[in-house]
Amino acid sequence: MDIKITSKEYMEYIELVAKKIELNKDYVTELDSITGDGDHWVNMNMGFQRVLKDKESLASMKLSEMFQKVGMLIMSTVGGSSGVLYGSAYIKAAKVLGDETEMDINLLCEVLEAELNGIMERGKAKPGYKTMIDALYPAVTRFKESLEKGLDNHTALQELKQGAIDGMNSTKEMEAVKGRAYYQAQKGVGHIDPGAVTMCYQIEVLVDYLCK
Repeated sequence: MDIKITSKEYMEYIELVAKKIELNKDYVTELDSITGDGDHWVNMNMGFQRVLKDKESLASMKLSEMFQKVGMLIMSTVGGSSGVLYGSAYIKAAKVLGDETEMDINLLCEVLEAELNGIMERGKAKPGYKTMIDALYPAVTRFKESLEKGLDNHTALQELKQGAIDGMNSTKEMEAVKGRAYYQAQKGVGHIDPGAVTMCYQIEVLVDYLCK
């Protein structure tokens, strides 16, 4: 299978992510009520719905311009740390895209790695802190390793997805180092991190969209 993602296709993916997040309101809110402020779903939903308002104009932009704009929209709309972190991720990825009009699978990997680095740098966090990074880092790592091994695109994408799922689930037994859960007696142990859940949703939807 050949992977070629244009701005139009990326916005189709964003629309699917928005639906996924919208449908999981109760689950994400319940998780965040246990480990955080209970507003993670509201913030994420608000951000993606805001991006969708500009769907048509974003779809007509160059990839780098679209990523830059998406980052700015999220940063200006979403409250809390999520807005700054997601905004930083998209803006960092925009620099990788340059003048490209479409992403192949190797450029997609570079973009995801840039987003990961943007989040880690801005949030001063790393894997094991019980955050969204714990879904994204293993996903990107397994994706990159699959491509370096010369695995076919479908297999590499499935590795990306499974890495996100495994990483998300691993947060259940982690002690929080960042965020509200850090201040709890159990530091969130026994509960999956809601930020890792919504990050995993995005990767799952991306892979399912590309492998349809």
